[in-house]
Amino acid sequence: MYQNFATTARPEQGPPRLAKLRERMATEQLDGWIVPRGDTWRGENVRARDERLAWLTGFTGSAGFAAILADKAGVFIDGRYKIQIKAQVAPEFTAVDWPGTRLADWLVANLPEGGTVGYDAWLHTPEEIRELHGKLHPKGIGLKPCDNLVDAIWEDRPAPPPAPFIAWPDEFAGKSHAEKRAEIAARLREAGQRCAVLTLPDSIAWLLNIRGDDVPSTPVPLSFAIIDDAGRTELFCPKGKADELREYLGAEVDVLDIDAFLGALGQLPGPVRVDPNSAPAIVETTLKDWDIAIAEAEDPCVLPKARKNAAEIAGARAAHLRDATAVCRFLHWLDDEAEKLASGGHKLTEIGVVKALEGFRRETGELRGISFETIAGAGPNGAITHYRVTEDSDREVKPGELLLVDSGGQYLDGTTDITRTMAIGTPPADARECYTRVLQGMIALSRARFPKGLAGRDLDALARYPLWLAGLDYDHGTGHGVGAYLSVHEGPQRISKGAGTVIEPGMILSNEPGYYREGAFGIRIENLIVTREAPALPGADDREMLDFETLTWVPIDRRLVVTEMLSRAELDWIDAYHAATFDKIGPRLDGAARDWLEAACAPLRA
Repeated sequence: MYQNFATTARPEQGPPRLAKLRERMATEQLDGWIVPRGDTWRGENVRARDERLAWLTGFTGSAGFAAILADKAGVFIDGRYKIQIKAQVAPEFTAVDWPGTRLADWLVANLPEGGTVGYDAWLHTPEEIRELHGKLHPKGIGLKPCDNLVDAIWEDRPAPPPAPFIAWPDEFAGKSHAEKRAEIAARLREAGQRCAVLTLPDSIAWLLNIRGDDVPSTPVPLSFAIIDDAGRTELFCPKGKADELREYLGAEVDVLDIDAFLGALGQLPGPVRVDPNSAPAIVETTLKDWDIAIAEAEDPCVLPKARKNAAEIAGARAAHLRDATAVCRFLHWLDDEAEKLASGGHKLTEIGVVKALEGFRRETGELRGISFETIAGAGPNGAITHYRVTEDSDREVKPGELLLVDSGGQYLDGTTDITRTMAIGTPPADARECYTRVLQGMIALSRARFPKGLAGRDLDALARYPLWLAGLDYDHGTGHGVGAYLSVHEGPQRISKGAGTVIEPGMILSNEPGYYREGAFGIRIENLIVTREAPALPGADDREMLDFETLTWVPIDRRLVVTEMLSRAELDWIDAYHAATFDKIGPRLDGAARDWLEAACAPLRA
C-alpha cells in the first residue's frame, strides 16, 4: 500500500450516524454499545470495512474506542491523541482520558442499575469481557453479545480486499514452516495441550511463512488457524485466498473456508490453548458451549516470532541499508528545497514531502509498500504525535520551523521505521535545546548495556531522563517491537513505562524519544535497534549482559544539536554513528547526494 491523502472521516458526519446507532440500540433494548478501534484480528491497521470507530466518530487514531449511551458518547483516547481528537470529532462526542479513566468505571458512573451494554463478541477478548463483567455485574449492569450494530447501519461499507496470500521465502524466514510447526507442536506437548487456536494474523504469517495484502501497510493474511500437538495445521481463510499455496503448504496443512472456523472448534480435543488477551471472546464461548477443556495461555507463536533468527536479522540489516539510502537522498532533496524556500517564490507542502520520500523509496525497485502512513508534520503539526496529512490539513513547510518526518518501508527482507526532525531555516526558540535533550535520550538507550532478564519498563527511563531534568516528557512509549516483513508495531516486546516483557536477543525495537510543544513544534528521533549478547568486559564478573546493535543509518540534523550540552561519551557516540553512516551509505550515493552526506556526517567535535 502507498499513501493517499483523502479525508476519510469528517466531524459533521458523526452526529447523524450517532443518531442512527442510538435508534438501533433502542430497538435492541440496549443502554450502551461499545465500538472498539480494532478488528477481529486485533491489528493496529485494519481494512476500510473495519474502520468502525472512524466511520462513527471521525477519530482516526490507531488506538482507542467509544462507548455510546443514550445521552453520552465517550471516545477514549490516550495522550498521543489529545490534540488530534479536537479537530476530528463533533461536540456530540466527548474525549475521555484513557487509561486514566477505565471503561468499566465510566459505564458505572453513567449508567443506571439494570442497564445493559451490548458488544460484538468477535471484537473483544475473553479477558476484556471478564474485566468488564467483574466490575459491571456488582453494580447491576449487564453485558450482552450481539450482532454488530455499527455494521447494521453502515450502508456503503467497503468490500474486503481480494488479493491472494503469498509464500514468504525460506531464505528470509530462516526456517521452513515445517520446522516452525514442529517447534510449536513440541511446546504444546510439553504443556500438555492437544492443540492451539491462532487468531493473530502475524502469528499465522510467521508460522506458515506466508504473507497477505488484506490490511494497509502490514502484509498479514487475515485468517485463523488451529495447530495440533503433532504440528498438523488447519488454515481458515476466505475462499480463493490460499488456493495457490496448497502445494507450498503441503499435506500437513489443510486449507479450509473461514466460515468453517467456529464449527471446527467444536470438534477439537482438549485441552485447547487459547490466548485470552488476543482471541475473540466468541472462541472461548464456542469451546465452552461444546464443553471442551480450555488452557488459557499466550499465543505460542508470539515469542518465537519476536526472537529474530540470524536470517531475519541479516534481512533487516539489508533492508535498512537500502532504506537509509533512499532516506538520505530524500534529506538531500529536502535541504535543496529549504534553500529555495529561503530565497522566496517557492512552495513546499507536507503532501509534497510525503510524495517525495515515497518516490525515493520506490526508486530502490524493491519497495513492497510503506510500513505505515508517513507522518510529515510541519511546525505545529509536528506536535500531533500520529499526524496524518490529508488534502484538508495539508500545510506549507515554512522557514523558521521544524519538520518531523516519521516513515518506513516494507521490503521482502525486512520492515523499516525511522524518524528524523529537521530544521527548515533558523529553528524556533528553545527548539535546539529540546532537540538535544531528545537526542541525549536516544543516545542513552543506544548505548545501554544491561543484565539479562530486564524488561522494557526497566530501560524506559534511560531515554526520558535528559528530558526529566528540564521538567519535560512525552506521552508515548519509547520503543515498540518491529517484525520481519510484518507489522511495524510488533508485540510483545516494547520499551515503555508499563512494558513487562523481558527483552531477549534477536528482538528488534524502535528507539524513539520525543518532545512536543502544542501549537509550536514536535521533535522525535528514531532508530531501530536489535538486541544481542553484549561482549564481555575485561575484569568484569561473569553476569550475562545484553546490548543493542543499531540498524538505522541516516544522519541526525547537526544544525539542531547544542554541542555544549553533550558529554564526551555522547559526542563520541554521535561522531562514531555519523562516521559509520558515511562508511555504509556513502558508497551507495554519488554526486551531490554523496557530498551532502559527507557534510551531514562531519564530526561535531573538531
